[in-house]
Amino acid sequence: MLISPSILASDFSRLAEEVKSIENAGADLVHIDVMDGMFVPNITLGAPVIKCLKGKTKLPFDVHLMIEEPVRYIDDFASAGADIITFHIEAAKDVKATIDKIKEAGCKPAISIKPATPADVVFPYLDELYMVLVMTVEPGFGGQSFMRETMPKVRAIRDEATKRNIDLKIQVDGGIDDKTVTEATENGADVLVAGSYIFKAHDRKSAIEKLRNT
Repeated sequence: MLISPSILASDFSRLAEEVKSIENAGADLVHIDVMDGMFVPNITLGAPVIKCLKGKTKLPFDVHLMIEEPVRYIDDFASAGADIITFHIEAAKDVKATIDKIKEAGCKPAISIKPATPADVVFPYLDELYMVLVMTVEPGFGGQSFMRETMPKVRAIRDEATKRNIDLKIQVDGGIDDKTVTEATENGADVLVAGSYIFKAHDRKSAIEKLRNT
């Protein structure tokens, strides 16, 4: 089980300290949400901020692109220090070309799907992916409630990967806490994104351990 705290819930005025805090608390990855105000109704940060953070932690950067036509910016985010690059299938005109671009840039490719997008749209690409991210809230803002109706999609993707003997990570993002984590993991998720639950915790190490061991 990998824990990838989302810095969207962190104190942006102390971003380097916040990232170091979750590293010290036992996180496996840093989840970085990139939003362009077009694909989702919010704007966050871009490649220059990621580049500045790269030397502040040893954790791999799990970069989630919520932007239109992501293939345009793959090289920028790879150069800035992304290790995993996730893009939305709904935002890419050429999914295969985007996956190929991520691989060429030396990063691990991942696809994300929004709550209303059916699971089977990712099936043709599973052999080429490191991970699939199933959004368990509508992307754009942190602090939303977990959508249980997305769980059959997690199960469907896990079953398809198992049937085809594909070593695939399945990530869930949105409303993950000690009450929702069991449902996510029982359906096949093995990478957990949590923002508010971790960054607002009095003891971040304890919060991460609880997610990993629940």
